Amino acid sequence: MSTLGQILRADPGLEPRVAPQRPETTTTVVVPHTNSVHEEQIHALVQQLFFGQESELVRHVGFAPAEASAQTASLCLDVASALAEEGSYDVGLIDAGSGPILLQHELDIAAPENGEVTCPVASRLWLAPRQSWWQQFGHKPMTDQDLSRLRDLMTAFDFSVLCCAPISYQTARIGQSCDGLVLVLTANKTRRLVAAQLRDQLSKARVPLLGTVLAERRFPVPCGLYRSL
Repeated sequence: MSTLGQILRADPGLEPRVAPQRPETTTTVVVPHTNSVHEEQIHALVQQLFFGQESELVRHVGFAPAEASAQTASLCLDVASALAEEGSYDVGLIDAGSGPILLQHELDIAAPENGEVTCPVASRLWLAPRQSWWQQFGHKPMTDQDLSRLRDLMTAFDFSVLCCAPISYQTARIGQSCDGLVLVLTANKTRRLVAAQLRDQLSKARVPLLGTVLAERRFPVPCGLYRSL
């Protein structure tokens, strides 16, 4: 698929800045993911996105779906798990969504009832529930204080993966607070025009677009055969 946007950088504060361009990450992720092909793709995505940049290291990245039905939660867990498996970094999987279903429920992860503290998921991997930074989500809009808590939460980890809601004003504000967003497209569903419009929205909001991921693509032949093609 073609490149959808330029790579920008944002200041960690509320006022982002435009930085020099760099090549955009574009990756295809296969579903179902109970095979080594998917694992190879996830590890390749991690290397490209977090360690493959020529400038400073990318540490805190949000994944935002173009379609509300995209399997973003499982993708974020896979990416965070692959980072943690490096064995040298503390990784946070942060619920940065806005829908009625919390990330820990969507992923069936046991978390404290109050949801205000991080909980371990695996070695060097922690889940940060939405309540740990957005104190009155569902009742009041996200505030500057909430964003400040989110930034403090991200800096508690070497790397963080933010599972975001579809592109909106709120998602853009979160994108300005981290190193940038990855746009998750759904194979055979997300139209190219829609993807281009979302790219333009992020550009106008001065949100760094770090790359795109094509998810839920199914191959017509067994995945094992692709290694010999």
